[in-house]
Amino acid sequence: MNAVLYVIVIGFLVYWVGSWLYFWFKGRQMHGAIDQKTFEETMRKAQIVDLREKNAFDAKHILGARNLPFTQLKYNEGELRPDLPVYLYGDNKNMCVRAALKMQKKWGFTDVKWLEDRFSDWEGKTKKTTKI
Repeated sequence: MNAVLYVIVIGFLVYWVGSWLYFWFKGRQMHGAIDQKTFEETMRKAQIVDLREKNAFDAKHILGARNLPFTQLKYNEGELRPDLPVYLYGDNKNMCVRAALKMQKKWGFTDVKWLEDRFSDWEGKTKKTTKI
C-alpha cells in the first residue's frame, strides 16, 4: 500500500515540476514578459486583462483593467480585440504564459505581453471595487 502511495506522490511531483518547467521555457521563448515600468508606461495603448478570480479583482486591481479569470477564459474569447495589444497579469506567471499561448494559437492574437512580476508586487495605480 505504501509503495502505491509513493508512486502516486512521485508521479504528481514529476508532473507538477514538468508542467512548471514547460511553461517557464515557453514564456522565455515568447519574449512576452515585461517589467512593471514598461507595463505602466505602455498600458494606455493596450487591453489590460486581470486573470485572477472575481473576488481578488474586486478587492484590488490595476486601474483600467478588465477581469477575465483564467478559469473562464475559454468562454470570453470575443471580449478582446485581436488587433490591439493585450497585457496580462495575475498572481502566477505560468498562468499568464498559458493564457498568452492560448490567445496566440487559438484566437490569433499577435501582441500579447504579461507582467513579469506578480500583481502582489505591483506599485502602480490600483482601484478597489468592493466597498468596505
